[in-house]
Amino acid sequence: MFIDRVAVFVRGGAGGAGIASFAKRKGKPRGKPDGGSGGPGGNVVIVADSSVSTLLEYSRRPHRRAADGTHGQGSLRHGRRGEDEILGVPLGTVILDPDGTVIADLVEEGQSFVVSEGGRGGLGNAALVNRNLKAPGFAEQGEYGVEREIVLELKLMADAALIGFPNAGKSTMIAAVSAAQPKIADYPFTTLVPNLGVVEVGDRQFVMADVPGLIEGAAEGKGLGHEFLRHTERARVLVYVLDPSDLQTVGIGEQYDILRAELAAHMPGLSERPSLVLVNKVDLGDIGDGLSELKERELDLQVVSAASGEGLADAMAWIADTLDAIPAQSLHDPDRAGGFMLHRPVSTDLAVEATQAGWVVSGRAAERAVAFNDLTIPIAADLAAARLKNAGVDEALIAAGAEPGDDVRIGDIVFEFQPDDEP
Repeated sequence: MFIDRVAVFVRGGAGGAGIASFAKRKGKPRGKPDGGSGGPGGNVVIVADSSVSTLLEYSRRPHRRAADGTHGQGSLRHGRRGEDEILGVPLGTVILDPDGTVIADLVEEGQSFVVSEGGRGGLGNAALVNRNLKAPGFAEQGEYGVEREIVLELKLMADAALIGFPNAGKSTMIAAVSAAQPKIADYPFTTLVPNLGVVEVGDRQFVMADVPGLIEGAAEGKGLGHEFLRHTERARVLVYVLDPSDLQTVGIGEQYDILRAELAAHMPGLSERPSLVLVNKVDLGDIGDGLSELKERELDLQVVSAASGEGLADAMAWIADTLDAIPAQSLHDPDRAGGFMLHRPVSTDLAVEATQAGWVVSGRAAERAVAFNDLTIPIAADLAAARLKNAGVDEALIAAGAEPGDDVRIGDIVFEFQPDDEP
């Protein structure tokens, strides 16, 4: 089954917890702190892999999580890092946020992108020693990994795309010029998934896609238009396959106009790419008046028969020659380079929001301060309070109007606001 769009829920591994322990020596039941730190959690990584051809695996198993880091141990033994969860995807896969923002565009073998980072491991008590805390009897917890939803969308990496109405003969054509074996029958929408074939012209070769049939309104989603049009976006050459037979309700001139308009509506500049117009089914006899009208438009136009093979060799040679003259980088979207990666800096902004239940503080530094520490241990709670103050939480709450005794939520923790009066 060919799957070209799927939502995936990913989560980085949790960091391992640090441990509080002390070196044991003869005559010294409690020596120096020697608790090891927890290992960081693994990342979830998307990797472009040419051996993968569909997103079917992620449709069946949409929830993916990297391994957790292991906990620290005594004698300064630190936890191991959790293994990454590697998700192989076909070349041409675009990674998006649920709102449609493109995060990365993986077009080359081995390109990768971390979509979900693992959590930091908690520090053991040996790492918490400072001049004011000589022998901490506590350690940090590990941090949870980042959890998010992403959308994987495949845009085929074809050099040329066959575009036409249902039953125009595209599948017969790609079967005639390559080793592709699409389903072929005399009824509309036989092809419901794109077919790829490798076409050889002498010592040259290129990849051609048979895009499922388009109808008027495809750019607005009619006839699964959005799903089908997506696979034309990376093609460097567009091949319009027109059908003069009675199977179509409009002539070949109108077919061409409709197809070109749908491409233009789907993506700016798409309809302006180099193109070849093939009037198919010449073996059926009279093509009609539409051919003369098309010739007057000064298009690159050829008359062929996918069924008999007439004219196909010349058509494939034209495509190969045109591809030779087009830089390979034009394969990618015009508004961004191939292999596009959206690098978002981790937000350090501190936000304070007033709610009916009290105050809600968000921000990476604040959330980490409470997540890493066991607040049931007084000295650990004091350390968390100091970190919150250093992060500017006290100052931000006071500026927002918080009063001593107000409830404050940071992450999953709720506590009473008791600002430190000391500077």
